[in-house]
Amino acid sequence: MEIDPLPNGSGSAAATPAETAATTTAPSPASNTTTASKLSQLTESLKLEHQFLRVPFEHYRKTIRANQRTVEKEVSAVISSVTDVADSNELSKADAVLNLTSLVCRLQGLKRKLEEGSRTENLQAQRCRARLDHLESMDAENLSEWNNVRLKRILVDYMLRMSYYDTAVKLAESSNIQDLVDIDVFQEAKKVIDALRNQEVGPALAWCIDNKSRLKKSKSKFEFHLRLQEFIELVRAENHMRAILYARKHLAPWGATYMKELQRVTATLAFRSNTECAKYKVLFEPKQWDFLVDQFKQEFCRLHGMTLEPLLNIYLQAGLSALKTPYCYQDDCTKEDPLSQESFQKLALPLPYSKQHHSKLVCYITKELMDTENPPQVLPNGYVYSTKALKEMAEKNNGKITCPRTGLVCNYSDLVKAYIS
Repeated sequence: MEIDPLPNGSGSAAATPAETAATTTAPSPASNTTTASKLSQLTESLKLEHQFLRVPFEHYRKTIRANQRTVEKEVSAVISSVTDVADSNELSKADAVLNLTSLVCRLQGLKRKLEEGSRTENLQAQRCRARLDHLESMDAENLSEWNNVRLKRILVDYMLRMSYYDTAVKLAESSNIQDLVDIDVFQEAKKVIDALRNQEVGPALAWCIDNKSRLKKSKSKFEFHLRLQEFIELVRAENHMRAILYARKHLAPWGATYMKELQRVTATLAFRSNTECAKYKVLFEPKQWDFLVDQFKQEFCRLHGMTLEPLLNIYLQAGLSALKTPYCYQDDCTKEDPLSQESFQKLALPLPYSKQHHSKLVCYITKELMDTENPPQVLPNGYVYSTKALKEMAEKNNGKITCPRTGLVCNYSDLVKAYIS
């Protein structure tokens, strides 16, 4: 054991400057172990951060593809126009000048689109870089600050998924984490969700067209369900002829894949929207639009590499899975247990019970573990508390013990020591 020198420089054991420097700079083994343990836990939890890098990357890649398609389309049109002009022998000078002027205007428009696309690509590349830098900045010295930023990211993600857009934007701006969250991506989804809630399928169909190849690759049924709902709305309005024409144009191509569903929906032509036939009544119910909203959210998350569940739910469930026991769902569950709350019980419902090899006794007063070092003691009324808590109570009350749950007063000598087997 080292003894610090007194202020005047004298002490029972004066330390040399080298020893003092070693004492102040060298971290203790316990500190190293704690830091390493925290970093190890954080590294494990980073495995859930897949979407943190995947989302901006997918958005970046989508922008590049869109810009490439625009260039190919415009350049092809310009080349075709130039070829037509070159092959025309009867074109007057004025017409040639007019055609060339039109081509120049078109190329200038393409230039503006490319400049705008380039700016968007640079912003998204910057966002990817910012997230990589954020992950690389994690170390033992700023662990608390890094975790705080991470918690705010998770909260913003949850708010965006729950449609609290304004609150999410304010939190991101106040915390200066705009590059670390996906507000613009969710704003894109918000337009489609709002339209579906207003019973409009136009924006959702446009989104399906923009992502047609990827939706087809994942065998998505979202566009098919949108078409079915549009058909149902025509039937609801009793516009049967338009509904038939619509089915021939937009539903017939899906017949080879989803014939049973198609037959069921087209059969609604023989019913009114207020039908009591349960098989077809459900197709006219407003909850079909809620189903489309949920399906869009799933497809949207899947395309952008996001988890289907909010990250906040995933982290909470990870913790609750270690606490869940059959006792948590009983009426006499202690209020200190998080699972005594209905919202947490609902969140933990699909989780398995935690595997408890040994029972653990926790003192009601100090919330500390009762073991051989701090054994339990039994009051005359049968309630059990830790020795540490009861000794402190006896010292403050002249050897008297008051049960905090029943109010019973007894002497410390009346207690009986309990043994843990």
